[in-house]
Amino acid sequence: MAEQESVYHVPVLLKESVDGLNIGKGGSFVDVTFGGGGHSREILSRLDAEGHLYSFDQDADAEKNADGFDEKKFTFVRSNFRFLKNFMKYYGVEGIDGLLADLGVSSHHFDDSERGFSFRFEGNLDMRMNQRADKTAADVVNTYDEKQLADMFYLYGELKQSRKLAAAVVKARQAKKIQTIGGFLEVMKPFFRGEREKKEMAKVFQALRIEVNHEMDALREMLKGATEMLKPGGRLVVITYHSLEDRIVKNLMKTGNVEGKEDKDFFGKVNTPFRLVNRQVIVPTEGEMLSNPRSRSAKLRIAEKI
Repeated sequence: MAEQESVYHVPVLLKESVDGLNIGKGGSFVDVTFGGGGHSREILSRLDAEGHLYSFDQDADAEKNADGFDEKKFTFVRSNFRFLKNFMKYYGVEGIDGLLADLGVSSHHFDDSERGFSFRFEGNLDMRMNQRADKTAADVVNTYDEKQLADMFYLYGELKQSRKLAAAVVKARQAKKIQTIGGFLEVMKPFFRGEREKKEMAKVFQALRIEVNHEMDALREMLKGATEMLKPGGRLVVITYHSLEDRIVKNLMKTGNVEGKEDKDFFGKVNTPFRLVNRQVIVPTEGEMLSNPRSRSAKLRIAEKI
C-alpha cells in the first residue's frame, strides 16, 4: 500500500491536518478526498474499534488504493463529495466528529498523460476526475460559446486576456475540432511568452479543469453539508491550493456561509456556527515544500463547530 500511494501522491500537511481533527479514539470521521489514501490511513491509525472513517473519491484509480483497508473501521464511497450529506444519511450517520478535505489535484492525475490534466504531455483533452462523467475538456472548448469561454477563463483562471483567449478558441475550432492537448496548446501559446508562460498556462488548464468537474459548485455543496453534519465540537479541516477555493473556505469558516456575508447580533458579533482554530493559515515547512513540490501553494484552515 505504501508503495502504491507514493506512486499516486504524497499527502500534504499530513500531521498538521490530521492533528487538526482533534481525534479522540472513537467517533465518525470523513475524508472527502481519499486520493492515495495517505490522510485516511493516518486517521485510521488514531481511531479505536469504536471509530469509523468514511472516505470519498469519484476516481476509479483512487478506489483501487482502498484495497486492504480494515472494513470494520473504514468505508470507501465512490462518489463526488458534493453528495456528502446524502451518503451519510444512507449509512445511518446522524452527525460527524470531523471532516478533512485536501482540495489539490493529485500528482497522479498530472503525471497520467491519458487523463489530460497537464500541458507537459500529449494526450486527449479530457480532465474528468470521474471517468464516468460525460463532459470532457474537449467538449467544453468545442461547444461553449465565446462568452462562456471568456467567463470561464476569467472566473476560474483569473486570466486578464480571457476575451482574447476565448475568441482564439472559437476561431481555431471553426477550422478544426480541438481534441488534444497539443491542439489546444497551439491556440493558447501565442498569448503567453517568456518567464510567465508556464504559470499562465497552468491557470488556463486550471480554469478548464474546474469547469469540467464543476469544482466550485461541488465545494460549496460539500461545505454546506459539512456544516450541517458536524456535531458541536466537530472539526472542519481543509487544505486549499488556489485563491478561488481558499476564499470560499475562509468565508464559510468566518461567517458560516460561502459568500462571506456577515450576520451580526445586537452587539456587533458575527453569528457563525464556527470557531476558528487557527486564525493564521498553516503552510508547509520549507522541508516539505522541497520534498513535495505539490505542497508549495497549500494552505491549511481549521474550524470547530460551535
